Amino acid sequence: MSSKFPDHFLWGGAVAANQVEGAYQTDGKGLSTSDLQPQGIFGAVTPRVDGDSGIKDVAIDFYHRYPQDIALFAEMGFKCLRTSIAWTRIFPQGDEETPNEAGLAFYDRLFDEMARYGIQPLITLSHYEMPYGLAKKYGGWGNRKTIGFFERYARTVFERYKHKVKHWLTFNEINMSLHAPFTGVGLPEGSSKSEIYQAIHHQLVASAKAVKACHEIVPEGKIGNMLLGGILYPLSCRPEDLLETQRQNRDWLFFGDVQARGGYPAYMKRYFRENGIQVEITAEDQQALRETIDFISFSYYMSGCVTTDEAQNETARANILNMVPNPHLASSEWGWQIDPIGLRYLLNVLYDRYQKPLFIVENGLGAKDRIEADGSINDDYRINYLNDHLVQVAEAIDDGVEVMGYTSWGPIDLVSASKAEMSKRYGFIYVDRDDKGKGSLERRRKKSFYWYRDVIQSNGNSLKDQG
Repeated sequence: MSSKFPDHFLWGGAVAANQVEGAYQTDGKGLSTSDLQPQGIFGAVTPRVDGDSGIKDVAIDFYHRYPQDIALFAEMGFKCLRTSIAWTRIFPQGDEETPNEAGLAFYDRLFDEMARYGIQPLITLSHYEMPYGLAKKYGGWGNRKTIGFFERYARTVFERYKHKVKHWLTFNEINMSLHAPFTGVGLPEGSSKSEIYQAIHHQLVASAKAVKACHEIVPEGKIGNMLLGGILYPLSCRPEDLLETQRQNRDWLFFGDVQARGGYPAYMKRYFRENGIQVEITAEDQQALRETIDFISFSYYMSGCVTTDEAQNETARANILNMVPNPHLASSEWGWQIDPIGLRYLLNVLYDRYQKPLFIVENGLGAKDRIEADGSINDDYRINYLNDHLVQVAEAIDDGVEVMGYTSWGPIDLVSASKAEMSKRYGFIYVDRDDKGKGSLERRRKKSFYWYRDVIQSNGNSLKDQG
């Protein structure tokens, strides 16, 4: 296909500190909420005991091996790498007055290494983790004081890296707090809707304050939000199904509405009122929320369906978001439905809604890879998945959607977020480590490595429209 991607399109990949870095207590790092979830974001919260260990403690040892990994990304031609700063490397407990210099210095080295190859950093301030000290001492985002602690952290890293990082994100998949409150806002399971939405409100205010700080400190930079793009279709054309689909899509679009439009939408106020949800929103909060993001970023892995038929709802639950499966789509090994056209649809929905540039910062296929006798890894299933999605991105661009870039999820194998598995592999680069933490950590190029290199080098010209 002829390229529809703009000349300065940011091709690359995306990882998260808690899924790749390891070194979980190195150089003064404090415990994060992620460190207390050894079985992933939906697993139980488990206190750390001396001598115990979890797979994320080492992960893929990116903390020590990043020069090798950045070189591999450069070999593929990356223009951009999305990663996150581990908040607990900078403020180990979260409430310190002064930052941890060793943690700051690590990210200086990382960003300098990326700059050597001309790879632009896209940095998430909080990616599924926060200092456990804030959760334990203050009740996480349920406490208004956490806004100030986050703003101090954000201003610290903006000042430190303002000449090295020009693209920032505030909170990863901010709407996931509705499904995993400890992961998202540091609240215990069983928290009430009022408690969860109050914590979310504090996080939204903190996000807006970070946006303001970025605009002040990095005036030539851009800062966006990050949504889990869980687009839903009505299972039937019954008007009731259509209305319920609109309502459920608004559950996650609400976060974008506040961050991109600068205030709470009327439908959310009605939802709070009719469900007895009490959220304290001060005049100062309303003023803070007016500072809006520069672009919308989002993840996209799958779509789902909505029905008001209770029998179908009870029998057709699948995957982490409890979406009703679409009978017209195939599924991955983990039950995630594969819908490339849904990505084009979502891009158009978001652009129509916000009229802001969009950035696809996560998209990929988790699968079990096999090493052949000759050492090769022939992951054609991954190539087909990514090719088909990128063809639809090109179509959305042709529709008139402004897309800044595309960072595939997990360009190197990492510990999966949902269940903390290594066997659920996303990467173009294989890492020799299994679910029990055994392996040499050796890196190995998969077939998809060379495929993605060609896609980037041709600016999308090498993609095949399977039409």
